Amino acid sequence: MKRRQFISTATAGVFTGVHFAAAASSMKDTFDIAAGLIQTQVDAGKVESAAIDIRRGSFTETRAFGKAASPEAPFLIASITKTMTAAGIMILVDRGELKLSDPVSKYIPEFSKGDRKDITIKQVLTHTSGLPDQLQENNDLRKAHAPMKEFVQGAVRTPLLFKPGTKYSYQSMGILLASEVARRITKMQFRDFLKQEVFVPLGMKHSALGMGDYEMSEVVRGQIENAAPESGAGAAGSSDWDWNSAYWREFGAPWGGAHSTAGDVAIFLRSFLKPDGKILKPETARAMIQNHNQGLDRPRGLGFDVSTKYFGKSSSEKTFGHRGSTGTIAWADPETDVSCVILTSLPLSVSWELLLKPVTDLVSGIVADQ
Repeated sequence: MKRRQFISTATAGVFTGVHFAAAASSMKDTFDIAAGLIQTQVDAGKVESAAIDIRRGSFTETRAFGKAASPEAPFLIASITKTMTAAGIMILVDRGELKLSDPVSKYIPEFSKGDRKDITIKQVLTHTSGLPDQLQENNDLRKAHAPMKEFVQGAVRTPLLFKPGTKYSYQSMGILLASEVARRITKMQFRDFLKQEVFVPLGMKHSALGMGDYEMSEVVRGQIENAAPESGAGAAGSSDWDWNSAYWREFGAPWGGAHSTAGDVAIFLRSFLKPDGKILKPETARAMIQNHNQGLDRPRGLGFDVSTKYFGKSSSEKTFGHRGSTGTIAWADPETDVSCVILTSLPLSVSWELLLKPVTDLVSGIVADQ
């Protein structure tokens, strides 16, 4: 079977991952098949915009699809932002300006009632703080176009779900408080700190927390019909505070409000595959992608997911990364030197089974067989 014929048949969903692996004799084949899977969903009208970046060693391929004007089109990457926020915090650890064992209350004194006083920087980075993912008043705050300080105030007083350190529970509000600690230490807006200390040193020219220098017409719009509940879930009355609103795009949530490109996210990931000291000490970068939740039911790195549950059926146990509710995934495998970034406009609740998981399984499976 000719290569072009195989790709056409594979994208129609006829072949299994084993057949994909057998036909892909190179990383270029891998990329072309993955791109074909994405193009199929774009042509079917299910995905409006997408971008993919796959790298291994000297191999780099990036491509945009649909309404994404080019590979440099910025997407709202949602919770992949958390990994970048965590990197900012660890820069301060490297500088000796805080410790992972420090209580958050050392820097946010008002966060000290009851068990709050025992929550550490490490716990807010590993989702073991007991804080909730979103505030009970989240939607009301967004509807009111509340500033960041009101979300911080809400996170300071919100009830804890359990005693800190005893369980894992995904918590965007812990990441928010980590960024507030950095803001108070540096006396800088956190978006400016990330730009200065992470994006610029790594050459991430198309990334910003919030809108940066982008205009609304330049950023990729999301398909909000299946948006997450905290983003309006596509309801007609949420259009001035949902993912596509000027308010939310500019807000710059440190837990999910960064704009970036597939290529820039790949640059960030690969700074942990082969740490060179540009933003973090090599030993710090390595520590961020190791499990810090020993004894609990969900492994987590510092800001990164290291469970490998979502990073390809054939990925190694060392694989790290993150997904985003706007329809994004980014992962890298130190054993194979592969990084894979897929950004889409279709919310994760739909795009995961439709596209992100199949492509991720494809890439990890082919690499494992090469």
